[in-house]
Amino acid sequence: QVQLVESGGGLVQAGGSLRLSCALSGRTFTFYAMGWFRQASGKEREFVAAISRSGGSTNYARSVKGRFTISRDNAKNTMYLQMNSVKPEDTADYYCAAELSTSSGNTYYSAREYDYWGRGTQVTVSS
Repeated sequence: QVQLVESGGGLVQAGGSLRLSCALSGRTFTFYAMGWFRQASGKEREFVAAISRSGGSTNYARSVKGRFTISRDNAKNTMYLQMNSVKPEDTADYYCAAELSTSSGNTYYSAREYDYWGRGTQVTVSS
């Protein structure tokens, strides 16, 4: 059984930085493509970023491209989201997700493609 645990959320001022982590346990991390999604209060969950099994391919939502960086450390079974130049509109609960993938290079941006989800970590950006 795959378990995903996010950490690193909190309160940050606009223009600041935050790094989220997502630890996977229960299965072999390198079998999974990974992604970050977020859900603001009263809004639907939206795609933020995705990374392939190998880490060689990444994909970003237009709203975060150039500010956020997704990465993974396969030796530590952990994925990261480095958030720079944050804005109040980045305020949301952030969720990591895992998809068992047969391809080492594919990324997935649809929430429906992911099999496993963490419980989320809250990020609040003050103006």
